[in-house]
Amino acid sequence: IQSLAWGAFSGLSSLQKLVAVETNLVSLNDFPIGHLKTLKELNVAHNFIHSFKLPEYFSNLLNLEHLDLSNNKIQNIYYEDVKVLHQMPLLNLSLDLSLNPLDFIEPGTFKEIKLNGLTLRSNFNSSDVMKTCIQGLAGLKINRLVLGEFKNERKLKRFDRSFLMGLCNLTIEQFRIAYLGEFSGDDTDLFNCLANVSGISLLSISLESLQALRKDFRWQHLEMINCDFEKFPALKLSSLKKFVFIDNKGISSFNEFQLPSLQYLDLKRNHLSFKGCCSHTDFGTTKLKHLDLSFNDVITLSSNFMGLEQLEHLDFQHSTLKQINAFSTFLSLRNLRYLDISYTHTRIVFHGIFTGLVSLQTLKMAGNSFQNNLLPDIFTELTNLTILDLSKCQLEQVSQTAFHFLSSLQVLNMSHNKLLSLDAHLYEPLHSLQILDCSFNRIRASKDQELQNLPRNLTWLNLTKNEFACVCQHQSFLQWVKDQRQLLVGAEQMMCTEPPDMKDMPVFSFRNATCQMSKTIISVSVVTVLLVTVVGVLVYKFYFHLMLLAGCKKYGRGESTYDAFVIYSSQDEDWVRNELVKNLEEGVPPFQLCLHYRDFIPGVAIAANIIQEGFHKSRKVIVVVSQHFIQSRWCIFEYEIAQTWQFLSSRAGIIFIVLQKLEKSLLRQQVELYRLLSRNTYLEWEDSVLGRH
Repeated sequence: IQSLAWGAFSGLSSLQKLVAVETNLVSLNDFPIGHLKTLKELNVAHNFIHSFKLPEYFSNLLNLEHLDLSNNKIQNIYYEDVKVLHQMPLLNLSLDLSLNPLDFIEPGTFKEIKLNGLTLRSNFNSSDVMKTCIQGLAGLKINRLVLGEFKNERKLKRFDRSFLMGLCNLTIEQFRIAYLGEFSGDDTDLFNCLANVSGISLLSISLESLQALRKDFRWQHLEMINCDFEKFPALKLSSLKKFVFIDNKGISSFNEFQLPSLQYLDLKRNHLSFKGCCSHTDFGTTKLKHLDLSFNDVITLSSNFMGLEQLEHLDFQHSTLKQINAFSTFLSLRNLRYLDISYTHTRIVFHGIFTGLVSLQTLKMAGNSFQNNLLPDIFTELTNLTILDLSKCQLEQVSQTAFHFLSSLQVLNMSHNKLLSLDAHLYEPLHSLQILDCSFNRIRASKDQELQNLPRNLTWLNLTKNEFACVCQHQSFLQWVKDQRQLLVGAEQMMCTEPPDMKDMPVFSFRNATCQMSKTIISVSVVTVLLVTVVGVLVYKFYFHLMLLAGCKKYGRGESTYDAFVIYSSQDEDWVRNELVKNLEEGVPPFQLCLHYRDFIPGVAIAANIIQEGFHKSRKVIVVVSQHFIQSRWCIFEYEIAQTWQFLSSRAGIIFIVLQKLEKSLLRQQVELYRLLSRNTYLEWEDSVLGRH
């Protein structure tokens, strides 16, 4: 932009933020913004502004809170440049002058001026220039002062510790120093000029240990991030309430410190080891409310937080916890609201692990495991719990009473486990549940009647990335999915895994009509198979009877070849040959008998010969009953066919000859034969003249 007319921003009576970065501005004098009385933030970084002189119209910008002049060409700052700030103080103004090549700040320029913030990073080409410019800030009253460099804009590798001495002439509430490399000399009195600040922040600074800090320092907030220490700082500050110690290097073990007023302690991402955690003696305080030990090394829980009963927030995530199952570790933490033990290599065995946490509202335990991959009843005292994360715990089963006491639970994460079904009965006691995540499991379906038991307040249910079986067996569940699109998040991403022809297809593509057609086909198929089976069984069982029936129709009442077909046991063949055949075939008149050893046609099945040669071509049937006959399966088979033959021919054609007296118990084994002999006249053979006659 080469020029801006005075009315360029007219009409913007409510404007609060104006960004004019990289617009080739060379001065603020000609910038037409004096009428923007509502302006809160002005960003004119990355331009060609050479002078820090603030124009008279700044007296109209009473709401201005942030002025960003970073990365311009400002070299010198004079008293006249900030005259408007002396006349009309902007008490909430924060200035950012980073990346300007400052050489000189006129002494007294900022005397009696009050600023909310001032940032000077990567401004100085030498330690001497830096020291001179800081002395030029004498008399400034400021809420937050930031000095140092940027990570990728390093101009000085080593600093003279004396440059901080100029800060004794400033009134500072909060101080931050960043990326200043190594300090020359020791750090014994390095921060003496900052003894009265309420908060101090050190970012990427190389120090020994801060062991020599005076006890009378009034620091309430101390922050050390990405610094390099030789050993853990053993602090002894009576006023410190908040201590943040993150991502630091050069230390591996924790040392005790004495901070009797400490309420907030953040020690995450330091790779620290704790051999005996945790009690008030470790931190020198009984007032601790927030403790973060996440992303560290091995933490051995050998103490039950004695003296730390006021803890409300406790975070162990991604550290390795030892002895957590040894006893009720958290028994004394009755005020704890937040607990995170996610990814701590914990295998839950002890069911009383959460005993005492009666006030707990948030519990995160993702990435751990349970004995037998079963979630037991471990939440019995957590009646105030509202958020529970059980994701990635390899869960295959959940106890039916696991959630019975969680009536206040609102958010439940069961994702990335190995659950096989959506068991709505499990979640029925969760009357306040609003969000349920069961994604990335192995859920195939849910029973239709169980779905009615899902909590009524549920508004968000995630079932994506499961293994749904899109088959007619689960038709009711699949229809429920279609009906609950508003409840199911990402419902379009719910895919089928079987049958093969529907693999990776959306669950919504399943059609109920397919099941109706399938049911009809299955019903017809089942009936057909049953009929064929019954017919097959009947044909198999009565095959020879059917052959006999067919033969009766074929031969009808035609001339018979034989007078009688003889049924007998092969063990009675001598009697048949010598007595029966001799007397009947050689007698007067002679009778022609059908005998299997003589008249059956070779090469034809025995059963076929019995029916075709024996029954169809004979007028009568002679049954020789003996003990051997009753015990022979072939004889009984022939006898049963004879009964059918007699029924089909409608004549009394069976003549019984009983060879010897039979025991009734033996005869009763063949019930029908016993009844026939009881009701009909039969011949009884006796080896005598009368008997033979």
